[in-house]
Amino acid sequence: MRAAPTILHLDMDAFYASAEQAAKPSLRGKPVVVGGLGMRGVVATASYEARRFGVHSAMPMAQARRLAPNAAYLVPRFSLYRSVSDQVMELLGRLSPLVEPLSLDEAFVDLEAGGVADDSRSARAIGEQLRLVIRAVTGLSGSVGLAGSKMLAKIASEEAKPDGLLLIEPGTERELLAPMSVRILPGVGPATGDHLRRAGMTVVHDLVEAGEAELVRLLGRAHGTALHRMALGYDDRPVVAERDAKSVSVEDTFDVDLHDRVRVRTEVERLADRCVQRLRGAGRSGRTVVLKVRRYDFSTLTRSETLRGPTDDPVVVREAAARLLEAVDTTGGVRLLGVGVTGLADFTQEDLFAQAVEARQTADARQTADANLAADAGRADDGTQAADAERTTVNGPDAEAPVAVGDRTPGHVADEPAPGDGDGVSARRWSAGHDVRHAVHGHGWVQGSGVGRVTVRFEEPGSPPGRVRTFRVGDPQLQPSDPLPLVPEPVDYSSWPASLPKSLSGAVPEGAAESSP
Repeated sequence: MRAAPTILHLDMDAFYASAEQAAKPSLRGKPVVVGGLGMRGVVATASYEARRFGVHSAMPMAQARRLAPNAAYLVPRFSLYRSVSDQVMELLGRLSPLVEPLSLDEAFVDLEAGGVADDSRSARAIGEQLRLVIRAVTGLSGSVGLAGSKMLAKIASEEAKPDGLLLIEPGTERELLAPMSVRILPGVGPATGDHLRRAGMTVVHDLVEAGEAELVRLLGRAHGTALHRMALGYDDRPVVAERDAKSVSVEDTFDVDLHDRVRVRTEVERLADRCVQRLRGAGRSGRTVVLKVRRYDFSTLTRSETLRGPTDDPVVVREAAARLLEAVDTTGGVRLLGVGVTGLADFTQEDLFAQAVEARQTADARQTADANLAADAGRADDGTQAADAERTTVNGPDAEAPVAVGDRTPGHVADEPAPGDGDGVSARRWSAGHDVRHAVHGHGWVQGSGVGRVTVRFEEPGSPPGRVRTFRVGDPQLQPSDPLPLVPEPVDYSSWPASLPKSLSGAVPEGAAESSP
């Protein structure tokens, strides 16, 4: 615990939904829900207007539609969210060399390490300035928490939402925490919370009164001791600028259960390729390939194979995932598939090429043996089984697979055809919320599509609400487009924060009123 509240936690407000409202003037002040729109889709973010109807993150999309039938339901645009996130993280990086991103819209900052704050007054001044600068650069709001520890700074930003700032003065932690639910503490999820509730502990004050020995008896030594310290407000975790990823993975949930074994394998291979793309994008390699399969009855199986060394070869990962799939029974149907790589490293082991060749030779030998068996069986019964095998091959990889709801990992949505893919423009999928440009009407976004038509609202971030027009899905004048900046010409803050505090020059900028939750 520090003697001054110089750890800052920033959390952007309803980030995905707020970005969509900023980009689409007609949606401002209206309920907006972002997430997978399929039957098994899940809410990623809901605007504050939608939350009034009871919609929240991680809720099944079908339930959200029942609660808020008139809300705007949009597919995520992660390219836009990453762009805005980069702007925000760049601003945070000017405050301190110690910035610990937790996600696209959330980060800790050690203000003391950056020399911009050393007491409550200077920390509050920086927090208020940061909120103003973020709004000027991105057009969005963020909530700021300031405290002497990471745990308390995160609690403060949560209490400050939306669009507020809360500073927890050192020495007031126990008083602030006492009436709060035990679920506010890190590590207390639904199961632990229910266990504590049955023991008569529902608020943080109850944990303090119970004492460390009782919590250790209930939860075990490690968890009980840590929870008692947090209930007293103690948290010595430092802000860490570089957090090493432990794994890279992708997964898809399907609208309709997969039953065809060939289709399942095709999906696994596609996921393996996407996983390797993400692995290479991060400049990493990995040694252990992991396959995740969730079956029709929600039972989830995980299988892994450790290679002889780290690799980023798509062939090696694809074939390892395929071997893992061979050991999984999928006859009842598959609703989710995932492929991941763990044991990350910054180098690859070249002799894995030999391993890939070995694996291919083994697979080829197995296929040859299977083909010979099928041919023998075919000769025995006038070729019937051989013909069936041929039909399976033709109808498998080339058949249309069920549409994936979306990637569950941060920062990705289910693959969509790139412009020009398929048999022409009519093969495009016009996803709700995505950007388009019309040769005559300019920039707009997809409101919906179906029955051979696509409906577009033509407006831009800085324009008034636009008009709606409907086109044929194959209209050659309508093309997919990149998102526009939320603030076309942002104010230049390249010199911010120039000559700021320490505590001698930490005045709050004019117009920045003190905020509270």
